[in-house]
Amino acid sequence: MDSKLETAYLAGGCFWGVEDLIKKLDGVVSTDVGYSGGDTSKKTYNEVKTGTTGHAEAIKIVFESEKLSYGKLLDFFFTIHDPTTLNQQGNDKGTQYRSAIFFNSSEQEGEAHKAIERASKSGLWKKEIVTKLEPFEEFILAEDYHQDYLQKNPGGYTCHWIRK
Repeated sequence: MDSKLETAYLAGGCFWGVEDLIKKLDGVVSTDVGYSGGDTSKKTYNEVKTGTTGHAEAIKIVFESEKLSYGKLLDFFFTIHDPTTLNQQGNDKGTQYRSAIFFNSSEQEGEAHKAIERASKSGLWKKEIVTKLEPFEEFILAEDYHQDYLQKNPGGYTCHWIRK
């Protein structure tokens, strides 16, 4: 029996920490970090980090939907970053660090709305969730040194952890 693979694109601040936590979920086949949601293409980290390209640091997740539903993936996403801070995670500030879900189907868009509602009612967040829902347009793979960054640099900076 072949597993059905789906792809999700999420942004929750610095992509290093988001990737490091999501890649450990049962059902995740692969992750890549890169840039989504910008108004121009072929951007580099040095351009995106200025906040002028419109891109968010994002993660591409390929997962087995029979093991991990899109909804459960989003529920986890809402525990590993603060979706109530506009354009900021920890010390990282700017639109490139926004909380965003880049949906690539009407089904994903609907699930994203439901996940935001669940997160809002969970009691985990006292302020309003400001996560943006944006239609997926493009994912630009980040430079190689960003891929699996926290595995390569175990003491590297992250502002992500699992909140209970």
